Amino acid sequence: MALSTPLVLPLLLLVLVLPPALRDYLSAGHLDAGVVGSELHLHPVILLPGMGCSDLEARLTEAYRPSEPRCGAMKGKGWFELWKNASDLADHDYVHCFLEQMRLVYDPSTNDYRNLPGVETRVPNFGSTTAFSQKIPLKSDWCLGKLKHVLENKGYREGDTMFGAPYDFRYAPPAPGQTSQVYSRYFKELTELVEAASERKRKKAVILGHSFGGMVALEFVRNAPLPWRNQYIHHLVLVAPTLSTGFMEPLSNFASGTNILFVPTTPPPTPPPAPLRLTTRAMWRSFESAIMNFPSPAVFGRSRPLVVTRERNYTARDMERFLSAVGFGEAVEPFRRRAVPKMDNFVAPMVPMTYINGVGNRTPLQLGYWDDDFDASPETVVYGDGDGKINLVSVLAFEEEMGRQPGQREQFRSIKINKAQHSSIVTDDFALDNVIQEILEVNRQSPS
Repeated sequence: MALSTPLVLPLLLLVLVLPPALRDYLSAGHLDAGVVGSELHLHPVILLPGMGCSDLEARLTEAYRPSEPRCGAMKGKGWFELWKNASDLADHDYVHCFLEQMRLVYDPSTNDYRNLPGVETRVPNFGSTTAFSQKIPLKSDWCLGKLKHVLENKGYREGDTMFGAPYDFRYAPPAPGQTSQVYSRYFKELTELVEAASERKRKKAVILGHSFGGMVALEFVRNAPLPWRNQYIHHLVLVAPTLSTGFMEPLSNFASGTNILFVPTTPPPTPPPAPLRLTTRAMWRSFESAIMNFPSPAVFGRSRPLVVTRERNYTARDMERFLSAVGFGEAVEPFRRRAVPKMDNFVAPMVPMTYINGVGNRTPLQLGYWDDDFDASPETVVYGDGDGKINLVSVLAFEEEMGRQPGQREQFRSIKINKAQHSSIVTDDFALDNVIQEILEVNRQSPS
């Protein structure tokens, strides 16, 4: 709706006294008159998407030793899109090469993960929400696509009040005292982005993370110095975050494989074809993020069987034995040294925080592999409550810890949405409305 004539002159005078960066932005015509009033009151929001959403580029050096000659075709040819559009992998017969070049290697001497020798990777277009998207074109509303669209309708603008913080989802943020080359760089970039967005608007930033992005957002804030948090963070919004309290799905993914990235199928070399989840399993097991959300004994107990087989049962404290039983004993050391220290880390971020989760859905709570055949899907599944992936017991444990810590409980809000599921909590209208309303509400809480 156009502004009435009596309002035009006061608005023009207002523009003249704005900070130069904001005045230039408005003068450039990025905003129509109908949203100027609301735009000036918005805290900048920085979005962190879920697992597999961020784009990845790769560069192959002479140190790369491909398993097949065609996988080395890009040697010395600069950066190329490694993870951008899943359908392109099959169209260019690149699935096998993709699975190889995406793999990580654990280095026990540094207690850190790295790429295969000769493979360099980067996350392009940091700072922009165009840097992440669902890799299946028909699912454009995934990976915060629909949420971004709704925020734009509320007055948010890409590059002005709305930013993206894509990350390399193969790695996991470190526990206090651990090192991570990847996250050292990422946290530095995210710090600079938050500062720039906040200082430009003279308002603290809102950080929103969904799923694994919620875990990254939480760890980023917790790792930042407290004076910096107080200066730059207005609110932290975690939407169905996959936290170190753990949940059951990572166990079935690690054992039986998963196609969580939706890598397309390719014709197998010999029949019978193996399930695609087994084709991608070696790649998935090499990711640091694959072992980072195993159930915590502090949450799931030390005696409750989580995985049941004919030979033995596995509780949350038996995860090292479980890793060996499924045939990937090389994960035991990084699990012990990098994942376990995070399981009991319930330190509050000490900033205003909203914790949004789905409940009321059948969510796996116990897996049965009666014949010890971990290549097969679980033969039996016992269900509990949750969002279909994250168990309610994990949600309640984190909620309880935040509520008991002085300084956090006064600025902590938990929202549970009945029948909202893990992935669709940011796409289904009834659930997304709650997320959007929370963002708008935190904008009304304070002008700072």
